[in-house]
Amino acid sequence: MTAPALGYGTNGFSNHRLADALRVIADLGYTATGLTLDHHHLDPYGPDLARETEQLGNLLAELGLRCVVETGARYLLDPYRKHHPTLVSESARPRIDFLVRAVRIAESLGADCVSFWSGTAEPGTDPPTNRRRMIDHLGPVLAEAQRRGVRLGLEPEPGMVVQHLDQALDLRRELGEPDLLGITLDVGHCVAVEPVDAAACIRRAGRHLVNVQLDDMLPGIHEHLEFGQGRLDLAATLAALDETGYTGVAAVELPRHSHAAPQTAQRAMAALRQARETVSVQQVHTGAPLSSTIGDR
Repeated sequence: MTAPALGYGTNGFSNHRLADALRVIADLGYTATGLTLDHHHLDPYGPDLARETEQLGNLLAELGLRCVVETGARYLLDPYRKHHPTLVSESARPRIDFLVRAVRIAESLGADCVSFWSGTAEPGTDPPTNRRRMIDHLGPVLAEAQRRGVRLGLEPEPGMVVQHLDQALDLRRELGEPDLLGITLDVGHCVAVEPVDAAACIRRAGRHLVNVQLDDMLPGIHEHLEFGQGRLDLAATLAALDETGYTGVAAVELPRHSHAAPQTAQRAMAALRQARETVSVQQVHTGAPLSSTIGDR
């Protein structure tokens, strides 16, 4: 059985040049990255975007890193309002344009998918209005993804219009179950807001899972923590990924740890290797097939 490609998100290296961050990530044994497009990391509005994207693709290939494109940059579209506008904003044109650009970048990089979320409801809007906006505004993004053969991963995000896995799956059904629209699952979010644990969420997402973000959290608190600081059962989470046959990217997501990025990423890899050893021992005792060793290069 082939294991997921373990990665580390570049939003956890925001004080590094992108090339330096990727080299550190690869040196620590990761085989993938979650690339957050931002003004300092492959600016999707930069004048040299085509050249920089080509150079980045060459570097990823040189380092042996798979990638997913993440679109959660905080102030890329509005210098005053974090994450604004969103797919549920009344005027969502900048967000739609950004996601279309992300799809084109993902195609150029050969990325696994483009990950995105719904957004927070504007004051005074009701659920039907937010649902309609989400569907209408997602249309052009889905069309671009279909033209270019790029998968999308809708991420349930605490506090947003789509915050639970079942809401994401329902929206996918309402859109006609497009082949290229899958699910991004942050396992920490499962701890924070889902009624079941991360392993159960992984099984629930099943074949629709196209991207996984790894971090720890506490129930009811949306704060990305290092492994062991919250309630995530990391070994059970990795075992569920094995069980479902997930072979995509699973990248550590610690966006507020850039001040000590190399050390944090090193600790995360150590925790992942330890959890993998636990899973391997359990699989030996149960007779289940073993996954390849995570982190080997």
